[in-house]
Amino acid sequence: MKLLIIGATSALAHEAAKCFARDGAELFLVGRTPEKLEVITSDLKVRGAQRVETCLLDLSDLSRHQELWDQVLATLGELDMVLIAHGTLGDQRKCEQSVAETLKEFNNNCLSVISLLTISANYFEQRRRGCIAVISSVAGDRGRKSNYVYASAKAAQTVFLQGLRNRLFSSGVTVVTVKPGFVVTPMTAHMKSGILAASARAVGQGIYEAMKKKNDVVYLPVFWRPIMFILRSMPETLFKRLSLG
Repeated sequence: MKLLIIGATSALAHEAAKCFARDGAELFLVGRTPEKLEVITSDLKVRGAQRVETCLLDLSDLSRHQELWDQVLATLGELDMVLIAHGTLGDQRKCEQSVAETLKEFNNNCLSVISLLTISANYFEQRRRGCIAVISSVAGDRGRKSNYVYASAKAAQTVFLQGLRNRLFSSGVTVVTVKPGFVVTPMTAHMKSGILAASARAVGQGIYEAMKKKNDVVYLPVFWRPIMFILRSMPETLFKRLSLG
């Protein structure tokens, strides 16, 4: 199995990669921090990965995405799966005060993902097989005042993936939307975690299983599915009066 992981230095991507490494997969990791990539590469080799290649890239530069894809194929020859796991958890208050900051977050969390999805979809559609997975978020299910810039970018991801899944179904290509709730990771270390917080290890295992089982949409942990159903169903006249963190 040959797998491309974009945003491989994120905690969730690393945990999912550990599972694939135990299967003896060939991995191509993309990240922007060389020290982290080096550590993760060594870890995955020890865990059983048959091969681990890496590329340093700032994924906000959309003009280099096709170049990245060409490099991956030149290195591995072909691909079976892609996991897109990059993103940023920006400062909502800064976004509210700055158009530039808002657009930067949209580029990181939405436009860069759509760019990579478009390239990936065309490749797998021609091959008539494969799996594309994206780590989105439960935040995209309903906009809240505390993070609506991040949430709206994730919502756009989700709708794009829905359409892509519908397009690629007849070609035998799986499109997996992963919606984690709050996960304890370095990215959320500055935030207060509650009783619903999950570990990166558990969510990473869930991502691996969803890709192997060819699921469509998964909430991780699964209890977020009924929670978000209730929040999505709530009338706007009531929802706007709530103070949700």
